[in-house]
Amino acid sequence: MENIVQKAIELKYLDFPEGTWMSLDAVLRQPPQKTLILTTGSQGEPMSALTRISTSDHKKVEIYAGDTVIISATAIPGNEKMVSRTVNNLYRLGADVYYGRDLGIHVSGHACQEELKLMLNLVKPKFFIPVHGEYRHLVHHAQLARDIGMDPSHILIGDNGSLFELTADSMQLVGQVPAGKVLVDGFGVGDVGNIVLRDRKQLSNDGILIVVVGMDAQSGLLVSGPDIVSRGFVYVRESEALLDEARSRVKTALTTMEGGTLTEWSAIKGVVRDTLGRFLWDRTKRRPMILPIIMEV
Repeated sequence: MENIVQKAIELKYLDFPEGTWMSLDAVLRQPPQKTLILTTGSQGEPMSALTRISTSDHKKVEIYAGDTVIISATAIPGNEKMVSRTVNNLYRLGADVYYGRDLGIHVSGHACQEELKLMLNLVKPKFFIPVHGEYRHLVHHAQLARDIGMDPSHILIGDNGSLFELTADSMQLVGQVPAGKVLVDGFGVGDVGNIVLRDRKQLSNDGILIVVVGMDAQSGLLVSGPDIVSRGFVYVRESEALLDEARSRVKTALTTMEGGTLTEWSAIKGVVRDTLGRFLWDRTKRRPMILPIIMEV
């Protein structure tokens, strides 16, 4: 932002009176009531200056009661929580905060239609692929290119990961490559897939139940258990009656099938999951992850 403002001053787009534009260190030596600080962080970015100021984590700038903060921006869809958190933190420090589209203080950071048309006319591209923004923005940008006379066959819209093939005379969409978020987990980069994320979400919502049973490897008879371990589902000491009945339901289901279909461990695990899952849903309306463990005796 400092570089952009400096260039705008050189090009006469911004006109600061002599001696009023200075570095942050020089600003901090001025009387606070005569000081205006331009800073980044209108979208609540965690490491931006305004966010760090709002949490008293900035190494040079502090907010004092009675300070005025003007956020000249509209929250980008998806950033509303971060922006609201920053505004709330500024209020906690005693600042008067002005924000929102209705106050007439918002300046768009995006070019308007006529500016986009001007760029297209100046560059005169042979092929055009609109980028940046949501899909609806790309569609409107492509329409602007058609409005100024570009060949519609030379205008394509793609999603993240779209693969385009260009020749001297044509352009076409030929495929898709993997694109999107790359998750970093410990030493693994990108190796956490949808199934793992789904399991973690289920664990965070409903917890896990581990069911341990001892089975005779030869006869398939129930030897011990079932023992149930709860993590993140219910507090054992306060739910002994529920877990006791769950054990009884699982034991009854396994005993009923003894000597019959209990010949494969996968079938036993299925019986445990189904019996316990139905019972817990009826009683708690929750679906914890159920992990059966079979010990051969």
